[in-house]
Amino acid sequence: MSYELRISWRHLCSRKSQKFISLITFISMGGVALGVMALIVVIAVMTGFGQNLRDKILGTNSHVVVTALIPGGMEDYENVISHVKTVPHIQDAAPFILQQVMLTFGRRSAGVVVRGVDPEREGNISDLQKNLIEGKLVYLDSAPPRPSDEAAGIQRKGIILGKELARSLGVYTGDILGMMSPSVRMTPLGIIPKLKMVEVVGIFESKMYEYDSNLAFISLSSAQSLFSLENRVTGIEIKVDDIDSAGQIAAEIRDKLGRSYFVRDWMNMNRNLFSALKLEKVTMFIILILIILVAAFNIISTLFMVVMDKGKDIAILKSMGATRGSIMRIFSMQGLIIGVCGTALGCIAGFTIVPNLNEIVGFIEVIFNIKAFPSDVYYLDKLPSQIQWLDSFMIIVFSILICYLASLYPAWRASRLDPVDGLRYE
Repeated sequence: MSYELRISWRHLCSRKSQKFISLITFISMGGVALGVMALIVVIAVMTGFGQNLRDKILGTNSHVVVTALIPGGMEDYENVISHVKTVPHIQDAAPFILQQVMLTFGRRSAGVVVRGVDPEREGNISDLQKNLIEGKLVYLDSAPPRPSDEAAGIQRKGIILGKELARSLGVYTGDILGMMSPSVRMTPLGIIPKLKMVEVVGIFESKMYEYDSNLAFISLSSAQSLFSLENRVTGIEIKVDDIDSAGQIAAEIRDKLGRSYFVRDWMNMNRNLFSALKLEKVTMFIILILIILVAAFNIISTLFMVVMDKGKDIAILKSMGATRGSIMRIFSMQGLIIGVCGTALGCIAGFTIVPNLNEIVGFIEVIFNIKAFPSDVYYLDKLPSQIQWLDSFMIIVFSILICYLASLYPAWRASRLDPVDGLRYE
């Protein structure tokens, strides 16, 4: 251990003559620890929210979508699927149709987005099968037989509704809905909208209100018939093995298919949402780093008091041959020690709180008899949190760097102290 570090440590240790300075030192260290702990916890929670939202979006939507640039839909979609599957890292692909319809049940109606899917292949693309709380995906092509329909020789197509949509319409599994297309047909009696009766064969819950209240699924053949698409589809939905590489894989698909097709990945389709989350995360990082800056001002005031108290010691060290650089290192190391110790305490507290955050929130709810995160509002059964080690590393680096920079000016003033002034009245 160098003598500069040893002297720095002795200055920070409690003595009878400098108990107040030592108290300020521990307060500064606590401020750094509090700032680091708050940063780790908040960034972990925001990261958890972002990943939770991403999982909900990707549970209902595909990773990559291919659509035709020519209006009217995609005709040779099976050929496109075969070409797409030759691109590396693609797990599966399936056709889909996306349109808007009006659903009616009794006196209630709702305009929704309906997605036509292939029941046999959709389970390999999205988490629709996992999100079903009632019914089965295979019933989309053929609803379970009803005694009255069997007698009349009627075979109805099925529809799967979001939980909130089913609640707003007041329907349950087995009810018959009217599905009206925005396109119309000309008859001798005039213009008549296309209407198809479908049976509710399932209800899904994605735990995302926008999807649960505005999305419905029907079979691909049913959608082609309702929207008069014949053998055409809206596009191809693709699942990849690495969602973080979806952008690169989408570029490879674009090169493979040529300019006749429009290829988008999930990050591109939800750019505004995830950009807002990223900006919010950066903003919170900047705001919470101010806590560490407040502690840095305490470090500055502490070191100035140490310099004033140790004027005689500085003069003696200089008289014995200590250079200005050595004096500066002595006091800058004090700020570094405060920063390292405070950051270490903050990391220990933060890494302890994050894994037990839901237990802590539950304890607070019991003590104050409140519900911090109502599930019907936030659609969360627990508070999501995940530690990102890169974010934690950046927090540690910024914290120690701020504390070290805060000590430079008092250390520089100490190094400029004249030994004659320090020993004049001794």
